[in-house]
Amino acid sequence: MRRILVIVVLAGATLAALPFLLADRALRPYQGWIEADTLFIGTETTGRLTKLDVAEGQATEAGTRLFKLDSLSEEAAVAAASATLAQSQAALDLAQAAQKRPEEIDVLRASEREASARLELAEQDLDRTRVLVERGTSTRANLDTATATEAANRAALDNVRSQIILAALPARDETLRQTREAVATAQAELASAQAALARRSVSAPATGSIETLYYRAGEVVPAGRPIVALLPPENLRIRFFVPETEIARFSLGQPIRVTCDACRPTEAKVSFIAKTAEYTPPEIYSLEERAKLVYRVEAIPADPKALRPGQPVDVLPGPRP
Repeated sequence: MRRILVIVVLAGATLAALPFLLADRALRPYQGWIEADTLFIGTETTGRLTKLDVAEGQATEAGTRLFKLDSLSEEAAVAAASATLAQSQAALDLAQAAQKRPEEIDVLRASEREASARLELAEQDLDRTRVLVERGTSTRANLDTATATEAANRAALDNVRSQIILAALPARDETLRQTREAVATAQAELASAQAALARRSVSAPATGSIETLYYRAGEVVPAGRPIVALLPPENLRIRFFVPETEIARFSLGQPIRVTCDACRPTEAKVSFIAKTAEYTPPEIYSLEERAKLVYRVEAIPADPKALRPGQPVDVLPGPRP
């Protein structure tokens, strides 16, 4: 009987303490840390680093040049492509212009006037010969000669006029199409050379701070290797793990409060909740290191500049939206 009484007393004490235990768990923060999605900026081709325009720890704006590689070959390629484009454009202008120079057309016009005068004289001679033949004072052979002379002078005038029209025309359609395609090809080659030259000088894609410089001026950088590590403030995330039994407290967009030892408290909003559970997180900031089922949760801080990557933080959930 005494044992039963002791068990009942202990059970009653446990039940009485249960609200306090739950309240204590509700007030206890979740441990996490600041995760950074750093941008590793390098070059697409191998080259010697000629200039670094930033230093580690420096704040930089988007569009600010970070570094420059040697570009003698690319500059020469741009100059050659520009010369080729100018040559192709000149050929196109020549094909579109008249086939003869103005001075040559003036010579043809003078020949036209001369041929016109000869035709006029031949026509008058032909008229006189017809009258004489009708009167019987000239032979039929003279009429035939006058007729042939008039026809020859008329053909000569038509020939000169055709030459004038031809001289004012541009090149043939096939030639024009060929020169236009040559200009388009030269323009594409120039654009490609300019793009290759532009890639030798790299600017910051976003505003942020320079975290690490992996190479110094004078060193040869392999293609694809990062030269600068840039951290935009908006790329900071708060990562923490919530036990499986308490994940229902969180939802996307929910505000949370973040505190740490070396920063002022700040607000954040939950941006990610894992769909699947996992065991003890890879970095352990909790007081207990026992394995348990947890869900990864991430949040976007309202003031990223107040936090540092890798910094351990405490997270308290706010009201659910």
